This record gives sequence, C-alpha cells and structure tokens, in this order.
Amino acid sequence: MESDRYADIIYRKHPISVRHPQMSVAERAAQFSPFAALTGYGEAIGEAGRLTDERKELDEDVREGLDEKLQSLLARIGERPEVSVTYFQPDGRKDGGAYVTWRGRVKKVDVYGRYVVMSDGMRIPMGDIVELE
Repeated sequence: MESDRYADIIYRKHPISVRHPQMSVAERAAQFSPFAALTGYGEAIGEAGRLTDERKELDEDVREGLDEKLQSLLARIGERPEVSVTYFQPDGRKDGGAYVTWRGRVKKVDVYGRYVVMSDGMRIPMGDIVELE
C-alpha cells in the first residue's frame, strides 16, 4: 500500500535549522514571484503607445492676427498684462508634441530671441504660439 511507504516519516515533526533562520511567509512567496527578463520592456511599450499631437501649420490670416496681438502686447508690456497663451510643446522623446495653454502675466517680449517671457519665468517661443488672448 502507498501510505505504508512513508509511514516512518509521515508523523514526524518538521525539522527546524539551528544555522538558518526560518523564512517569513513574504520571503518564501518572493522566491516564486515572476521574473522580468526584459527590463524596461513594459515602459517601452507604454511609450510607443503614448499619443502625441502633430504640429499644425497656421495659415497667413492667423499668423497676421498673432503678430498684431504680439505688437499690442509689446506696446502694453509696462502694464504686465495677463494673457492666456496656447502653444505647441514638442515632445522630447518622439515626433509630435502637445498643445498647452499657459496663463499668467507677461514680464517681457524678447524680440531678438523670439520668446515671450512670463512673470513666473516661463519662456514661450513665439514660433510655437497658436493662440494669444
């Protein structure tokens, strides 16, 4: 009979080592946790699946309107006007980017560097601006 085969050991106490401390349940479970052979693979898949917007070219009428608003802003720069600027922010990792709206007071308009500098230090490239209110 099968149970007779192990009759000499089946009712013995479980041996406890003197040299090796007993593992906690969490430590024992960690031995059987899944192994990630391809480290970073999940992040790479997530990055590939992340969507970005494509930069849209502005037509001539919109550009002229933005230039007029920038000129008006430049004339009122001493008042530190509060504006809402929507601009294209290129993505650092892949093609495309996102359209971002930033609100705040304008500190200066750098005509030579082609930046609008906000009072909080934010620098927005004029070439990326798509809307100015």
